[in-house]
Amino acid sequence: MHTEMVSDGSPVLQQLHNSVVQRWGWDIVSGALPPGSRIVADDAAIQLGVSRTVVREAVRVLESMGLLTVRRRVGITVLPPESWNPFDLNIIRWRLAGPDRLRHLQSLSELRSAVEPLAARLAAEHATGEHCGALTAAVIGMSSTARSANADSYLAHDSDFHRTLLVASGNPMLAGLADVVVEVLAGRTRHDLMPNVAEPEAIRLHGIVASAVQSRDGATAEQAMLAIVAESAVGVRAMLGAGDDHPNGALKDMLPSVLSGRPDPRG
Repeated sequence: MHTEMVSDGSPVLQQLHNSVVQRWGWDIVSGALPPGSRIVADDAAIQLGVSRTVVREAVRVLESMGLLTVRRRVGITVLPPESWNPFDLNIIRWRLAGPDRLRHLQSLSELRSAVEPLAARLAAEHATGEHCGALTAAVIGMSSTARSANADSYLAHDSDFHRTLLVASGNPMLAGLADVVVEVLAGRTRHDLMPNVAEPEAIRLHGIVASAVQSRDGATAEQAMLAIVAESAVGVRAMLGAGDDHPNGALKDMLPSVLSGRPDPRG
């Protein structure tokens, strides 16, 4: 038996727990552990070199995401994609790292098309002076880093803009999607789906949104944001048509499946 000589909540235990969550989460979302696969907790603890406590806590987290279910006399079973929480940031991250990343990015782009234009219109009604200043600062930052649109510096300003806009809508449900939208933006950068140089039109449209929100022009803010998300969606569809040139083999090597192929001895 493997026992960590640490107390509950310690950094070491937390790191082990997170490691198991990340490994199993990736295995499930990537398909290495397909729906219906069984996981035996004791076997998993031995394979991973961790305690049953770590395994139990990891299963609890993955169960909350809808990736696993635990039932008496059945044990731990991998659930199909329709059971997963589509808004969980880890699941979004794993899906965008997986072989079907462009199709998932397309579905996220469709979500943005429905949400962000509405948020822009509402922000024109509810934004504070602080929100307006943050939007303007983000556009200035995007413009100053436009020649490195695939770098973290541009991503930070772009993320600030979209997060601020959703919060400025005054609608807590829309604001609650800010982390999802930012994760989409980060995924595009992380997986080399952003151009080296930002499109001038895209930055111009962000500027129009910021200006329209400040001047309380909801219609203009909504139309400009609709153009922004439409441009992004067109780019994703073009990449889908061309095929994914960014296979995830390297990530699979980094996060190998450690349990796939091991049958449940209980049947």
